Amino acid sequence: MKKNIHILYLKFFTILCIALQLFSCSKTQSEFTEADVFRYNEYKNISSLDPAFAKDKANIWACNQLFNGLVQLDDNLNIQPDIAKKWSISDDAKTYTFTLRNDVFFHNHPQFKGKRKVMAHDFEYSLNRLLDDKVASPGRWVMQQVNTFKAVNDSVFTIELKQAFPAFLGLLSMKYCSVVPQEIIDFYGNDFRANPIGTGPFYFKRWEENTKLVFRKNKHYYETDKDGVQLPYLEAVAIRFLSDKQSEFLQFAQGKFDFISGLAPSYKDELLTADGKLHKKYKATVNMVSGDYLNTEYLGFYMEINQPEVQSLLIRQAVNYGFDRRKMITYLRNGIGTPAENGFIPKGLPAFNSQKGYSYQPKKAVALINQFKKETGITNPKITIATNSLYVDLCEYIQRELEKIGLTVQIDLLTASTLREEKATGKLPLFRASWIADYPDAENYLSLFYSKNFTPNGPNYTHFKNDVYDVLYETALQETELHKRHILYQKMDSIIVTKAPVVPLYYDQVIRFSRKNIKGLGINPINLLHLKRVQKIK
Repeated sequence: MKKNIHILYLKFFTILCIALQLFSCSKTQSEFTEADVFRYNEYKNISSLDPAFAKDKANIWACNQLFNGLVQLDDNLNIQPDIAKKWSISDDAKTYTFTLRNDVFFHNHPQFKGKRKVMAHDFEYSLNRLLDDKVASPGRWVMQQVNTFKAVNDSVFTIELKQAFPAFLGLLSMKYCSVVPQEIIDFYGNDFRANPIGTGPFYFKRWEENTKLVFRKNKHYYETDKDGVQLPYLEAVAIRFLSDKQSEFLQFAQGKFDFISGLAPSYKDELLTADGKLHKKYKATVNMVSGDYLNTEYLGFYMEINQPEVQSLLIRQAVNYGFDRRKMITYLRNGIGTPAENGFIPKGLPAFNSQKGYSYQPKKAVALINQFKKETGITNPKITIATNSLYVDLCEYIQRELEKIGLTVQIDLLTASTLREEKATGKLPLFRASWIADYPDAENYLSLFYSKNFTPNGPNYTHFKNDVYDVLYETALQETELHKRHILYQKMDSIIVTKAPVVPLYYDQVIRFSRKNIKGLGINPINLLHLKRVQKIK
């Protein structure tokens, strides 16, 4: 009898717990409505929510909502305090001393047994983790200029560089350099990628991979707006993973997504007129903003491949002269972007100086190809451009134009992941690529051609090597005077124009479309998504 009563008691207790949970859930759900949720799509999917693997836009955007570092960039690319409230730099520009805020806490987790404040040793652990071979972070390279770093005490953290590196503070703003808690990573191991704990304006709630990702408002976030109101304003962020850009646009047009970024061939003509203006039927419901984007779109030659056309400077220059970039931007990009006729450094950086690059000169291109035929005996020179589906229209345009000047061109259509992998392993003679600034300094672009950065040890996908270039690059790293450094940058860019290991296509523009009720979204030249100041007006 007592046993039966005990069983009944357990059943009653279980039912009571479930009822309380349901009540709690319904109460939580009623705290906010759909009008408080910011929704967007990530068509490239997200591979990790660990900032050590924030190597592409999809991962970076998500991690930016969850994590913070020592410093951050504002929308004008100025360095601003973040967890470090102030810092000083030694006279030799090699030692940085950061003083941390004392009101920054990691998101709640049972492992903490209470509120867990961020301290200097957390940054020491986080940066050491980037260097850990077992972690194999693609962000390891950001530490290549660093000699030592340490927590002096709970609130003071120092970094000593091997040599002066003026762009270092901007580099520290990258998501790779976010602070993470050791006890949580020890608890989850590799599964930290799907169980992130950071300090950001939102905390991780739920991830159904390939379907949906949800963040919730961090009610203990330390930043406030200019009126002292605690950020963020939104209650939640919901990210979907529709792989088709047309489907993404349709969902946005129906009001199911609050924002889309960039242009896709599948919907650009639906949204924009030929001169890049928003079509009338969307003006009442959609806002459009655009601006310079630190992104150079280009074709890259793999300089070590045994193929006469790729090895020939004549062919590489002919490709650069052989198509009209201005016409390409007008008809294939609806006027969004700037023709890349001024080198590799994009418009929007101070080192961009409108130097002479490649313009459309078909007669000169024909002469270069004829010279190649005469010198090599190859009567039908051929190249193959590897690309993915999003850029096939651009590559087909280039194909048609180059065939007019006597160059046979094939298009190798690959998936985005295959293109990335084969580009990194040197399997593609000529590939379409883009370089988006990780930090706001032209060195970021010029590092792509430094010989010690050959992939897989760095971003030199073309395996371009030039001794004069390398000396200029190393000199620029030590030059602290901004004007002199920019002169060195421009000399390096001139070498890239002359030697033509790449074919710059256009300097991109950030273009964002949002629903009329979205306020505070903003725009910036590195296209970083900041949601902490966004409001969704009911």
